[in-house]
This record gives sequence, structure tokens and C-alpha cells, in this order.
Amino acid sequence: MSATSSPEKNKLGLWTSTSLVVGNMIGAGVFLMPAALASFGSISLLGWVFSGIGAFLIARVFSNLSTMLPAATGGPYVYTRHALGDFAGFLIAWGYYISTACANAVISISFVGALSTFLPIMGTSSIVAVLTALGATWLLSWINTLGVTTSGKVQLITTILKLTPLFIVAIGGLFFIHLENFHPFNNTGTSTFAAIAASAGFTLYAYVGVEAATIPAESVVNPGKTIARATMLGLAICTVVYLLGTISVMGLIPPQQLQKSVTPFADAAVIMWGNNARYWVSAGVAIAAFGALNGWTLMQGQIPYAAAKDKLLPAVFARKNKAGVPYAGIVVNAILVSIFIGMNYTAGLVEQFKFLVLLATLTTLVPYAFCAAAYIITRIEKVSFKSAGWIGAIILFITAFSFSLWAIWGIGEHAVALGFLLLLAGIPFYALIIYTNKSQESKNKNQD
Repeated sequence: MSATSSPEKNKLGLWTSTSLVVGNMIGAGVFLMPAALASFGSISLLGWVFSGIGAFLIARVFSNLSTMLPAATGGPYVYTRHALGDFAGFLIAWGYYISTACANAVISISFVGALSTFLPIMGTSSIVAVLTALGATWLLSWINTLGVTTSGKVQLITTILKLTPLFIVAIGGLFFIHLENFHPFNNTGTSTFAAIAASAGFTLYAYVGVEAATIPAESVVNPGKTIARATMLGLAICTVVYLLGTISVMGLIPPQQLQKSVTPFADAAVIMWGNNARYWVSAGVAIAAFGALNGWTLMQGQIPYAAAKDKLLPAVFARKNKAGVPYAGIVVNAILVSIFIGMNYTAGLVEQFKFLVLLATLTTLVPYAFCAAAYIITRIEKVSFKSAGWIGAIILFITAFSFSLWAIWGIGEHAVALGFLLLLAGIPFYALIIYTNKSQESKNKNQD
């Protein structure tokens, strides 16, 4: 891989890699999270703690894998294939790519929703909304074909801009808290454990994307160290924002009112600084969506690129443009996202779009379980049993794998069944690829 790597100045450094993690994790949906958690009661704050612990375990797995397999572009795909073989690797690449395309459609629609605060026509005209969502999708697809450093700069700038309103509300809100707003503690009518588990399962989705820095590894400066540091640093930043932000918003807005809020962070800002504050928080939501869409678009070029180099996807996905970007995956992603956006704004196809969102949820979580297994297998391969740290490694594997299974179970039977069907749907494509590869090998032997 080093033979094809770009000069150091054209690679992602620590802060840009960290912004990729933070930017992909913090999308527009995080701004709505306090309202969604209000129905649980303040016990949901413990949900953030437990999901944060689980995310820490997953982050440690990816951090350790990035150290053992530096410069391995493809993240979850390449780790899984290295340890578990071609078929498992293909399933992860297939599911991850499709799910991210679905997620990008959701993010682009969230971006349009945030802009409607400033341009009300976005919320009343489907044509304007569709054109804006498509414009954002194709604009960022074009930006990501200009080079990884260009998309990295966009990611760094948007991450700083999106964190600003979150940190202002999260920190500033601590000085306006009313303790009575944290009652009742448990509003679910279930046991404490059940309430924590339910809220943790909900908040876990805010941590999806913790693996982001591992995917463009070939384009990262000193990937063995940088990716590990960026992953853990990004997780720490997001956890602080999530927890303090939820505490502040819950402490500012009475629970009955918070449950009905569609803009909880903006409502909290209004309480602290007046009506004009709503606009800069809404701007933060729009920037959050734009930045997340940029980060996930970058991922969409790298995953199929890695699989195509291993002859598990058509060779076109491995081609690079003059800027060294594997453009085919980005273009196909933009086409898929455009189709999904159209489905969302077509009355008869809204249910089908919701179906795709459910698939996206599961197939983003499945790689975590695969990578936990890949971690222990790769460690067995690369680290002597006589070395220290094996007890900790085994504990990390067991806890991370168990947490991944729990998270998958937590999204519900319907989503699990649909996701399983999506993964199975990739098998005919895998069979065709293997047949094509063997036919080519046979032809080459006959020519020799």
C-alpha cells in the first residue's frame, strides 16, 4: 500500500482525522436527542453513560486494529477480511456501503429541514426541497473527488462550526439549570435497569461513526498512531458534548414541554439569550448535517475501493482520478442517494424509504461485532502469547462483542430481520464475482 500512498502533505493529520470521527458521529439528529430522551426521564443521562462505555469498547477495538494493521484502507471491511476471509469481508463491504447510502439520504433530508428555518419554502415545496437535497449531495460528491485533503478541510471547518453551538448550549446551560426539571427520575413505568437499557439502546446510535478514521487509512499520516488517537479523541469530544448538552437542555426545559419540542437546543438557547439565538442553533444543525454528509461521502469512495483491490467488487471501483481519489464509489453513492431522496418525497414510496432506513441501522452495527472477532484473531496472529496484555485483550473482545450483539438486539426484531435479508441479498453478487474471477484466472492459465 505504501507504493500507492500520497505525499505526507496530501494526507490527513490528527485533527482532520479527529474531525472525521466527530463530524460523522454528530449529525443533525443529535440536536433532537434531548427531546427524544425526555420521555424516559432524567434516568436517560445514565443511558448516555452506558452507551458511552459501550462505544469506548468499540473504539478501543478499532484503535487496536488500526495499530496492528496500519495503512489498511477500508476500516471494518479490511479488518474483517483479514481475519475472517473474503466472504465475511464482502458481506461487511456490501452491507456498509448500502447502509451508508441510505444514511446519506436521511442526512441530506435533515439538512433541508434545518435550512427551512431560514427559507420556509424548503418546508412547503417538495420540488425545492428535493433540488436542495440533491444539490448538497452532488456538490459534496464533487468536492470529495478533488482529493482527500480538500474533503478533509471541509470536514474540519464544518466540525468546528457545528460544535460551537453545541458547546455554547452545553456549557452555558449549566448556569441556568432548574433541578426540578430532572423529575421524575424514571418516567418509563419499568425497572431502573430496563429504563437504562432502553435509553442506552437509543443513545447508542449517536456513536455510529466512531470507526470513521480507520476507513481512509492509506490517506492518513502515520496511520498506526494517528488513527488510534483520532478515534479515542473523537469519542471523548462527542461524549462530553452529548452528556453535557443533554444535562443542560433537560435542566432548562420542563420535561412535559421538552417531549414536544422539535428544536430542543434552539429552545434552550432562546431561554438563555432570546429569540435570535434560535437562528444560530438552526445554522449549527444545518452545518452538522452538511458536515456529516461530507464525511460519509468520503467513506463511500474508500470501502468499495478496498474491496475492488481485493477483487471482491468490480475493478472500476479501484480506479483513481488525477487527485488520487477512487471516484466510482462516490458517484454510485450519489446516484443511490438521489434515488432514496426521491423516494422520500414521493408519497407512495415513503414507507419504502423508512424500510431502507431500518436496513441502514442494522447494517451499520453488524461490522462492530465482526471487528470485535477480527481483533482477537488478528492479535493471535501478530502478538505472542508470551507477551503481556492478553487478559485485557480477551476481556475487550468479550465485552465489545457482547455489547455489539446487545446493540443489534436493541434495534428490534423487524430491523434485524430486514438487515439479515439485505446481507443475504448480496450473496448472488458475491457468487457472480467469484465466478468471474475464476473464469479470468482460468483464461490466463490457458494463455500461458
